[in-house]
Amino acid sequence: MLNIGDYAVCPGHGVGQIMEIEERDLGGETKSFFIIKIVANGMTVFVPTDSENGVRELVDDTEVQNVYELLKDHDVEVDNSTWNRRYRDYMTKVKTGSLLEIAHVLRDLFLLKEKKSLSFGEKKMLEQCRDLLAQEISITGGMETVQVKDQINSCFN
Repeated sequence: MLNIGDYAVCPGHGVGQIMEIEERDLGGETKSFFIIKIVANGMTVFVPTDSENGVRELVDDTEVQNVYELLKDHDVEVDNSTWNRRYRDYMTKVKTGSLLEIAHVLRDLFLLKEKKSLSFGEKKMLEQCRDLLAQEISITGGMETVQVKDQINSCFN
């Protein structure tokens, strides 16, 4: 169970800190919400506490190691479909909030970038995925985000 002060991941937004747990009346029904301040941009989001895919706890060290192993595995077939189809598929994975899914997208975009130029949307998504991974890994491991981004980039050099 998440408590006030804990860090949590909001799919699509990144890592945030739970500032409050508040109850609100919605159409005669009282619902409980996490009020989360997103670390990257200071935005505040309200997420129902009973939402199935609303927020999740930060990953552990084992999951972080799995992410780095996935990023270093370059022996995969890159999707050669049209950019908009790839973008839709990648966006679906990013919205899950799963660190491994985001790492899949990042790896695929990095490998695709070596073969051909990325669309504007794919370039932005590559940066977004790198930022989302770096945020969570840095908070989990107590490191600076810049250090984590360097580690991520080193997986592709």
